[in-house]
Formats: sequence, structure tokens, C-alpha cells
Amino acid sequence: MTRERSFVLVPGAGGSAWYWHRLVDELVGRGHRALAVALPAADPDSGLSDYGRVIADAIRSVQRPVTLVAQSLGGFSAPLACTRVAVEDLVLLNAMIPLPGETAGEWWADVGWEAAAQEAARREGRPPVDLNDVATVFFHDLPEEIVAFMESNPDAAQESGKVFGEPWPLDRWPEVPTTVLAGAEDRLFPVDLQRRVARERLGLPVEVVPGGHLAALSQPVSLAAALCPEGAAG
Repeated sequence: MTRERSFVLVPGAGGSAWYWHRLVDELVGRGHRALAVALPAADPDSGLSDYGRVIADAIRSVQRPVTLVAQSLGGFSAPLACTRVAVEDLVLLNAMIPLPGETAGEWWADVGWEAAAQEAARREGRPPVDLNDVATVFFHDLPEEIVAFMESNPDAAQESGKVFGEPWPLDRWPEVPTTVLAGAEDRLFPVDLQRRVARERLGLPVEVVPGGHLAALSQPVSLAAALCPEGAAG
């Protein structure tokens, strides 16, 4: 048994709180609290500082202790909230880990994404990675009903260009215990790429969990178990 905690969940591109709904159910079922954050991704005037403020406000609204979880592009915004309000720990899930002054648009080339993603595809016998092929890159391990919903809402993952063009404003990673989780079947950010980036930028190892890039939708039970390794709250 472990103590009850609050999980504040930060989405990636598109800023949709819906992305976390299956994990929220699993965490609540284990006796914890869970709040999925909706980010103002459709607002062309909203930037990283706005995202950090929204996340910090969400953290302030829940009971302590708080575990902050960030997926994909959320790796750029969640650390900003950690400079505004205290959290017990930060968990990165298939996340982009920034360097000071780096933009989310520059990150891809800076970490060697193209070579890493294409090498993983070649090794696994898949066609070359095409970011426009969402079915192959993002949806390959999702339940049919989830895919149907996402295909009927194609604008849900749209992100304003401002966030991708803003330099990451911190001069160092926040002083908060950080865990890096990588989906074993992530075709966007292959595990080998995530291992290298986490080691080079944070000096941290990677814990591999089941699922692709959208692991909270494809493997919510396994992900909840990774977030709550001691079992249900009591």
C-alpha cells in the first residue's frame, strides 16, 4: 500500500486533457487523485510561459503530494510549472527534453531525430517514418474505438506555432526528482533515442513501459502500474 497522491497530467501537442482519460480512470481506481490539464494550444497568442502558468494553477488546485506527468511536447512546459509551485516529482513520458535556449522546433534536428527514427523503422522492418502517416506512427497500438474518435477529430492535435518557436526559458532543469518513461513501441521517439537524450541532457536512465507514443491511451493499466509501483493507495 502507498499513500494517496495527486497526479497532474500534462498533454503533448494539441493540449487535450482527453488524451489522459483512460489513465485518469486507472489512477482513481487505485485510490489516487488525477487531474488532466487542458492547454490553450489552439490560441496563437499562447506560449510556453502561458502553458507553465496553466499547469501551475492546476497543481495549486489539488491536494499534496503531487506527481507531475508530462507527455511528448509537455516536456517543454511542465518543468516551467516546477519553478512556480512545488511538486514532489516529475515524470516524463515519451517526452521532449529541452536544453536552455532551445526551441521545440529545433529539438528534432538537435537530438538527431530523423536518423534515429528511420533507423528504428528499418530495424523493425517498417516503411520509412512519415509524420503525416498518423495511423502508422501514432495509432498503431490503440484500441479501435480510440482510433475512430481521433480520426473524427483531426484538429484535436493541432498546436500553435508560437510554442515551437519560443526558446526554452530556463537556464537549467528544475531541482525536482525526475523519472523518464519510454514506450517500448514508440515509433515517433524510439527507445534508443530517448535513452540517449535522457542520458546526455539529464544524466538519467530510462524506464521502458509498454505502448507506443500515446501510451496513456494504449496501455493505461501498465502505465498506472509504473506510476504507482507500490500498489493502491491506502
